[in-house]
Formats: sequence, C-alpha cells, structure tokens
Amino acid sequence: MKAVLFDMFGVIARVQSPESMRLLERTAGADPDRFWVAYWSERPPYDRGEVTGPGYWQAVFARLGGPLDRRLTEELIAADLASWSEIDQEAVDLLGLLADRGVVLGLLSNIPEDLAARYEATQPWLRRFAVRGLSCRIGSAKPEPAAYEWCVRELGLPPEEILFVDDRAENVHAALRLGLQGHVFTSPERLRDTLGRRRGDRNGNRGE
Repeated sequence: MKAVLFDMFGVIARVQSPESMRLLERTAGADPDRFWVAYWSERPPYDRGEVTGPGYWQAVFARLGGPLDRRLTEELIAADLASWSEIDQEAVDLLGLLADRGVVLGLLSNIPEDLAARYEATQPWLRRFAVRGLSCRIGSAKPEPAAYEWCVRELGLPPEEILFVDDRAENVHAALRLGLQGHVFTSPERLRDTLGRRRGDRNGNRGE
C-alpha cells in the first residue's frame, strides 16, 4: 500500500446530524418522508456538477409540488451546506500522521460545487491531498467506475497499491472490483488498526 484514497463524508467530515436534517425539513416546509425522497433522488446531477444549487432545489421542489422563490432557495442552500460542514477532528489528525509518514493521500468525494468551494475556503487540511477527486469537477460520482479510475490515473499508482476508505460498503465494493484495496470505515481507531496491518503485511510481519 502506497496511497490511501479517502471518502469525505462519513469519514473525515460527519454526515448530517438529526438536528441539521430537521432544520432542512422545516425550511422546506414539506412532509419529511417526501422531502428526503426528493432530496436524494435529485442529488446525483448536483454532485456531478451538472446543475447549480438553485437548479438542484428547483428539481427537488418540482417533485414536491411546492412554491420556491429566491429567498427560500438561498435559505435551503445555506442550511444544506451547513448540514455537511462538521468535521471529525480525529480523522483530520490521522491525515497528518499519514502524510508525515510519507503515505500519498487522495480524496474521492461525492460533493456539489457549492460545498466543495466552502471546504476549500475553510479547511486548510485539504492541501494534504495530492489528488482531489471531487465529483462536481471530474464529472462522475461513486460508485461509478469512472470516479475511481480518474483517481487511480491521477495518483499514478497501480490500483492494488491504493487503499480506498469509505463508510458505505457499496462504494468500497465498487473499488474492490477495480482492483483497489478497500476498508469500510466505522471509526478512526479501526482504520488505524487496518493501516498498521497493511504496513505489517508489506514488511512481511503483523506488527507496525
């Protein structure tokens, strides 16, 4: 293993909290079940950079059948960005440890442009990544093969020398099918254990 390719949300950044989800529901003024079906159904084009934030919310509200004006659109965009902006500092610290040990770091994230720009403006640790595969800029999103293939090309390493880390099993399985190593993330502690074993395997033993 020469490189670790990280997912962002659910690994380095936290997924939406119940509180942030309720704020989005209240802002939209829609039935929660119908709201989340529309929210996720329309998300892929937004993540791939095919539509802007206003275009995404227009598509969501077209499904919901409710009125949407400029002010509500701005409120929804703000609430949505805030809901994805909490960082797991322990995971961020792990990035620093890996970088200091000479491990090449890559990022593969399903993320819309609005949120990508927010992270770049506020999170200096993003500079630790030699490669940033942001779905809104590479035109493909996990678990599409093209998203992983883009990162492999940019890292310039054989797939088998790259460990892909994601909290969603289906995304890890997609990476495995392309020859990458894989780890389903549940905690920074378990990831450290996995990384220690991989280094041990490389050195012909089970230790660090």
